[in-house]
Order: sequence, then structure tokens, then C-alpha cells
Amino acid sequence: MSDNKPRGWTAEDARRDTTWIQRLNAEEVSGFDAALAHAKAAGKPWLQMTAEDFPLPEPARAALKRAFAAAQGRWGMCLLKGFPVDRWSEDDAKLAYWGMGLHAGVARTQNPKSQYMNDVRDEGAVYKAANGQSRGYNTKAGLDFHMDSGDIVGLLCRRTAMSGGESLVASTIAVAQELGRRRPDLLELLKQPFHHHYQGSQDPLQPPYYACPIIGSDPEHFTMRVNRKNIVAAQRDFPELPRVTEQQWEAIDLLEEIMGDPRWCFRMQLEQGDLQLVNNYVIVHSRTPFEDFAEPDRKRHLLRLWLAVPDSQPLPADWAEYFIDTRPGSVRGGLRGSQSTADFAAYEKRQAAALGMAYRPWAPVKRRAGAPADMQAA
Repeated sequence: MSDNKPRGWTAEDARRDTTWIQRLNAEEVSGFDAALAHAKAAGKPWLQMTAEDFPLPEPARAALKRAFAAAQGRWGMCLLKGFPVDRWSEDDAKLAYWGMGLHAGVARTQNPKSQYMNDVRDEGAVYKAANGQSRGYNTKAGLDFHMDSGDIVGLLCRRTAMSGGESLVASTIAVAQELGRRRPDLLELLKQPFHHHYQGSQDPLQPPYYACPIIGSDPEHFTMRVNRKNIVAAQRDFPELPRVTEQQWEAIDLLEEIMGDPRWCFRMQLEQGDLQLVNNYVIVHSRTPFEDFAEPDRKRHLLRLWLAVPDSQPLPADWAEYFIDTRPGSVRGGLRGSQSTADFAAYEKRQAAALGMAYRPWAPVKRRAGAPADMQAA
């Protein structure tokens, strides 16, 4: 793992020093076009592809490597601009993005259907629906600050909205430091376990909730994971769980207040052809509401990958219930869902070996109460 570890930053820092923004040049763009043409001609199913099936020339490969390294470094994020999505079809953009992922990490499943690439666009769903079956990514609503489930979340922007849809990001290191300056007592409370609702995205062998502290306990590698709506949902649906105390809610309230403060919250509008990469342990993100164009292929559309990456940091031991594997550089994270396949497991194992990542076959840390003791995930 790089010695260039993430550090806290303010919104003014991000405006003043834009080294976290990188741009593809013409030679690099040509390399992505060539790799896409090769992959289209081969026509292999995604889960059978390797990086060799999306053969990036050295300039394009180096540009992608620099972007992912930046997302693991000082800023915890990178904006790589200039992908030619204006002339790629939707299917081409998805294939190209999957091919990029093969060079960078191991894709993680993201929802109850165990999908490993998601379309981020308004599908008429309702954010925070009581049945838990809609996600923010398939609505046009503004979102709470949250982290996704992987070392890196990547968003490739195909189409922008008619208005709105700004991306909001903040450094969780800086946010935690500010909270500690104001209320060190509340900072300590965020290191206690909080139960979260899986919202139906767990494997059938897992309970419908998990426990994970908001701030990790590792003194060397800072980690934060916050998703208020899933804590609220767990309190609503599972009376058997410990109740969140008044002081714990106060800590979450103050955390959210600081994350949304313009001094720490940086706003950016993703443009067509942008690839935004953020480190899920040190960057919290959100989105403002948006309004779409009427024409279907002008509607806001981003492609999302969650990736486990080779140079990831270790995670605290008390995050194992959710992430399963806490070793640095391991295949971890994701929402397993109920439709994960043997083909996906074979892809994970092959991709981990190609990237030199630690890998163990999936099995839940905790089993659902009443499940036979010998049951184990495929």
C-alpha cells in the first residue's frame, strides 16, 4: 500500500489545489477506443473476461493507474475527465467501463439482485421507501451523505441532468477532526457499534441487519462508514436490536451537520465523460436532487462500479461482520444479494489472482438464527 496516505481537506483546499483532477489526452483516449474495439470483436461474457480481453496500450493503462492511485492517496478521490462517451453507445460505455475495472480491481455486487454494475438514473422509485427495495441511485432525489460498500466507488458519467444532480463530497478525516474539536465525547460514541438494515441486499444466510461502528478503531488507518437511513430503518424494523441512545443520535446529527457545512462539503457537477473515483473509507458523498430532460437518451445516466482494489488499507476487526475480510488488499465488501452465481465466484477468484489480491471464498461471519449449523454459502 502506498505511503501517500489520505489526509483531511476542506472545500477551499479542493478548490485551490486541483491536483485531484486529471484529464485524458488524445493518445490515451485512442487507447480506450482500441481496447473497446478488441473487446467487442471478442464478444466474451463479462464474467469470463480478463484484463487481456480489454488490452489497454501503455499510455491509457498508465492514465487509469494514476487515477486509481490518486483515489487511494492524499485526496481520497480523483476525477478523470475525457472519456468519449458521447460517441460510445450505452452498451459500448458499459463494456468499456467493465474493461477498465478488470485493470483496477474486483467488482463487488451492489443490490438484492447481485448486480455488479448499476445504472444510476431515475427509474421513478421513491428514496427511503419503507419496503427497502428502492435505492437512491434509481431516484431523482437528493441523497443523504453515505459511503458505498467497496474500497472504491467509481461513477462514469454518460449523460448529465437538465438541472441539478451535483455531486457532494467531504473528507471524513477532516469532518471527524472538526467533530472531535467541538465534542470529543460524541466522537468516542461514533466508535461504538451501530446496527444497520441491509434493506434486503443480504445473502439468505445472513441476518437482515449488521453491526458496524461509524468510525473505525485502527489508530493508523482512518476509516469511517456512515449511512443514517439504514440505522433509522434498523431501529424501525427490528425491535430486538439495542436502541440508539439520545447521545448517539446527537453524535450522528453533529456529524451530518459538519459534513453538509460548505467549509467541508465540496460541490462538483460531473460532466459527460467524467469518471469520479472515491475512497469509501475517507470520503463521504451525496447528491443534490435533479430534473431530467424529456428525451429518454438525454436523461441523466451514470454507470457505477464498486471495486475492491489491490492497494487497499486494512480495516478494523470490528468491521468484519459487514466487510467479511478486513485484510489489506483483500477481496471484500459489496452487498451479496440473493442471486450471486458460481460464475461470479469464479470471476472473483480469477481476478484476485491476476491482481495479487488476498481472496477467500465467501461465507457469512454471522448466520441467521435457526439456520442449520452446516449451511455455508456457495
